[in-house]
Amino acid sequence: MSLRAADLHYDLPERLIAQRPLERRSDSRLLCLDRHSGAIRHAYFRDLREILEPGDLLVTNESRVSARRLVGKRSSGGPVEMLVTASSDGEGIALCRPAKRLRPGDRVNLEGRWEVEVLEDLGAGRRRFRWLDAQAAQEGLATAGEIPLPPYVHDKLLDEERYQTVYGKVPGSAAAPTAGLHFDEESLEGLRERGIERANVSLAIGLDTFRPISSESLADHVMHGEQYEVPEGTVRAVQHCAGHIIAVGTSSCRTLESASLGPRRIQAGPGESKLLIEPGCSFQVVDGLLTNFHMPRTTMLAMVAAFVGVEPLIEAYRQAVLAEYRFLSFGDAMLVV
Repeated sequence: MSLRAADLHYDLPERLIAQRPLERRSDSRLLCLDRHSGAIRHAYFRDLREILEPGDLLVTNESRVSARRLVGKRSSGGPVEMLVTASSDGEGIALCRPAKRLRPGDRVNLEGRWEVEVLEDLGAGRRRFRWLDAQAAQEGLATAGEIPLPPYVHDKLLDEERYQTVYGKVPGSAAAPTAGLHFDEESLEGLRERGIERANVSLAIGLDTFRPISSESLADHVMHGEQYEVPEGTVRAVQHCAGHIIAVGTSSCRTLESASLGPRRIQAGPGESKLLIEPGCSFQVVDGLLTNFHMPRTTMLAMVAAFVGVEPLIEAYRQAVLAEYRFLSFGDAMLVV
């Protein structure tokens, strides 16, 4: 019997949803969960170098958030908001609000600077559009409008780099690989000194990362494809790893398992991941997971449950609520090994 969305529910008090990042990235708390016994240990992220062992391999997603939230006006004068998630070759894709008023052929003036024409209704509020002055848009888009924060974050972010990892360099994501937000240069250097290796993949995280499971059964949930790239160096690092292979974030885990050719073997190059990881799945590459605390009834929560089982995971989340951990994108971290 397939997992039900209701099995992935837990009570999350709104007061525990972190609204802003900590002043120091590595000061976040770390809940360590033993994937075999279910035992829980409370620590801090800065303790990670002592918890992991020399020879362990961390695999991080080096994608950067390049999507922008832009405001504008339709030709009729009505307001519109466009979350531009992709833009190249003079065209782009945006999640629009209100979307029902935007039809093919309509024009929108964005930020008082650019005009776009709607080309196609892609469903679910998304529209394909073209820039009327593509060169000007590409030159100024990176700093226009605002970086798109998750819908549960209501505070304004004063420094947009706090919603980027310190090692992110590949543009393309609509949301940050938030498990990596806890690393700073000092903690990365400490891990290197301890003999803990790091390799990169890149997966462009889409807006569906925030979409809860809408069907009653997880088997009926449709995963939208996300583009990834696995470097040759990461293939070698995985093959020669003498310790545990720990994915930093669900996006890194999904990339490694999507690129799997068998036990501890992955394929280099680009690909598309539509992989749904749930309890019962057999991991070919990943031994452990470093992740944030996720929303109830989400595929990310199902992935963590695939490591430890549903009941131990929900109990760990219950303990995290009792201990008042900070939850979601700007919250604390969990290590499953």
